[in-house]
Amino acid sequence: MRKLLVEGVGTFFLVLVIGLTVVAPGAGAMAPLAIGAMLMVMVYAGGPISGAHYNPAVTLALTLAGKSPKNDLVPYIGAQFAGSVLASMAVKFLKEGSAVVAMEPQAAPAFLVEILFTFALAYVVLNVATTKKAAGNSYFGLAIGFTVMAAAYAGGGISGGAFNPAVALGVTVMGLIAPAYLWIYFVANLAGGALAATVFRTTNPDLK
Repeated sequence: MRKLLVEGVGTFFLVLVIGLTVVAPGAGAMAPLAIGAMLMVMVYAGGPISGAHYNPAVTLALTLAGKSPKNDLVPYIGAQFAGSVLASMAVKFLKEGSAVVAMEPQAAPAFLVEILFTFALAYVVLNVATTKKAAGNSYFGLAIGFTVMAAAYAGGGISGGAFNPAVALGVTVMGLIAPAYLWIYFVANLAGGALAATVFRTTNPDLK
């Protein structure tokens, strides 16, 4: 229960910052920096307790790589989705009256961007936060937060920059992405996480 609460809280603040910096009046070009920074500090805060996934694709990647208990998969994802929906409701309250136009991305480019950068995120998490050689390092949160920041700057204009099924659900509830496109994020993000686990296990065959 303790771990699930941390996952819910971390995902809540990640999605809250996304909404408050993207929905007008937002932070403009600084939004990805704020989003990456919030993820970074929440990773540092929650890492010792839950592993600080805050993303169903990351949870799937860690599970497939043998770095997270299988029994945690469904409860973690449930907590992440719950945190996201609560944050979305908070954003809608705080930004009541703001004009929101739902993004309708082109399916193929959006799918490719989402799978590539979700792969990058999960791959970074696996390498900086789960290996014996990287154990005890002080940079894991910075690496994870900066990955999301860079991905948001690079791919946000193409797909909206979710790289996380919980974030995708949250921004859809906010009205930032049309519901008909939600499948792109769920499929691409989970596939990216699974691919990262496969590459990680292939490149680190001796890791336990």
